Amino acid sequence: MAGRQPVNDGNATDTPTGDTVTHDHRERTGVWFVGARGSVATTAVAGCAAVTAGLHPPTGMVTETPPFGGTGLPPLASLVFGGHDTASCPLPKRAEHLTGAGVLPAGLASAVRADLDAADREIRCGGPAAGDTRTDEELTACFADDIASFRTRHRLARVVVVNVASTEPLPEPGADRLPASSLYAAAALRAGCPYVNFTPSTGLHSPALAAAAAASGLPHAGRDGKTGQTLLRSVLAPMFVQRALDVRAWSGSNLLGGGDGAALADPAAAAAKNAGKERVLADTLGHTPEGEVHIDDVPALGDWKTAWDHIAFDGFLGSRMILQTIWQGCDSALAAPLVLDLARLLARAHEAGVTGPLPALGFYFKDPDGGPAGLSEQFTALLAFADRLRETR
Repeated sequence: MAGRQPVNDGNATDTPTGDTVTHDHRERTGVWFVGARGSVATTAVAGCAAVTAGLHPPTGMVTETPPFGGTGLPPLASLVFGGHDTASCPLPKRAEHLTGAGVLPAGLASAVRADLDAADREIRCGGPAAGDTRTDEELTACFADDIASFRTRHRLARVVVVNVASTEPLPEPGADRLPASSLYAAAALRAGCPYVNFTPSTGLHSPALAAAAAASGLPHAGRDGKTGQTLLRSVLAPMFVQRALDVRAWSGSNLLGGGDGAALADPAAAAAKNAGKERVLADTLGHTPEGEVHIDDVPALGDWKTAWDHIAFDGFLGSRMILQTIWQGCDSALAAPLVLDLARLLARAHEAGVTGPLPALGFYFKDPDGGPAGLSEQFTALLAFADRLRETR
């Protein structure tokens, strides 16, 4: 199954550190999650295994649709998972929790237990934890060594680093330390790995990393995965523009629980999250309408969330109208297929020699690296990128 590490069947040897190095020469791709024991990563690992085994269809995976045939994306069965996390709950136990919350279907955690165990063995302690006295350089070097060791140990063609950790507050102006997300991003560059930031956290957007990112020759994409409310905004906002309807105000509210709810209860983290939501409207409408997005932590909702939007707009002869939407869904189940898409696309881009930021992947992000803001135009750009990958085979 996808992500399962080979056992020692006579074609593997032990390293001096006790790690097993395989001699399976089929090309495989590593996916290194930052936040590897969180809901999104756990759902992605379990989901990849389930799809590979034929237990479930690849619903929500855009790269499994016909337009991506022949692009040379790494097969799901070739993905090997690992990552960093500061949490200690093993992936199989985390999957059981997600099953109880209705995120994973009953019986799936047991069916893919071997895959979850294998990925969990490849999770290393992240940081910095409270009281950690290591410098930014020491932390970056440690994280990079973990990634490089993972690649060497499993003889992977390449490793894609994907940040799916909880949202962190924006760094204070003039801060003398890099935020954790930027330490992991710096480690990805040092280890020679393509990088995806699926969170609103700083990551590669730190000015301190700009030169290293440009010099690395590595493809990277981000920031902040577009899974629910902003996905809908990127569809509705162009509609108002194309129909010449003047949007006066656009307000919203998010009710969510789980780790995201707790993290976003911090006003600074919520502000980082809302920046991407506001950018979609400003870029599409040409102005920022009145109204704000409020995020409320409701622990009882667990991994589910409700997003509500109230849109006030003017019609012909100044007639005032209202559109309201309600989105109810599970962020982990919405995000996991997109994360798998991005890991495969970045791996293939790296193989094809594509470098730098990838505006063509704006389809997946609230705060993309340039490109159009509307979902339809973003999808067209994504299909063009698929054609580009197909032509490099």
